[in-house]
Amino acid sequence: MIHSEESVAAELDRVRQRPTADVAPPALAAFTAELTQPFPDYADRVREVLAAALYLASTAEFDDEDLPTDRFPEWFARVSSRNGEPPAEFARDGRAAFLERSGKQNPWSLQNWIYRFDPDEESRGWEFWDIAQTGTSQARIWVDSWGESSFGSLDLLWLLYTAGAARVEGPQVHKPAVWVSEAFGR
Repeated sequence: MIHSEESVAAELDRVRQRPTADVAPPALAAFTAELTQPFPDYADRVREVLAAALYLASTAEFDDEDLPTDRFPEWFARVSSRNGEPPAEFARDGRAAFLERSGKQNPWSLQNWIYRFDPDEESRGWEFWDIAQTGTSQARIWVDSWGESSFGSLDLLWLLYTAGAARVEGPQVHKPAVWVSEAFGR
């Protein structure tokens, strides 16, 4: 099992607050997002959705047919619906960009997306590490992929695009010093 109760709790802590430079793993994977929205708004949306998912990962019984969705922001619930029109332009544009990149016909349903956070599910090959601004309209999303350069990340890409990215590149594996430099300016 990749995601233990302790690792989910640590991941939720990193969503809520940037980790310190001295706790980074030997390698981190990074996605670079070209943003359509200001970085602070984008980062807040990514963190809010991940916080809701990780809260469920640490509290919910994934044996239930439908998991509660009340902690998810309305824009994410609506963009993750086949019939619902996303309430914000950034989410509509992000959904279209994701569908084009992935070749999928339909968006992720919210319940299917949430189930990727089931601690017993092994298809989520990443844990959130941090998000940093790397340019006027660019962000780098750092994840712990246990040193792997290829891992299941369509669920993460769905969030990154629908939160307001026009394009997402990656992943690329880096030494943690690159993250420290971007996050702390060292």
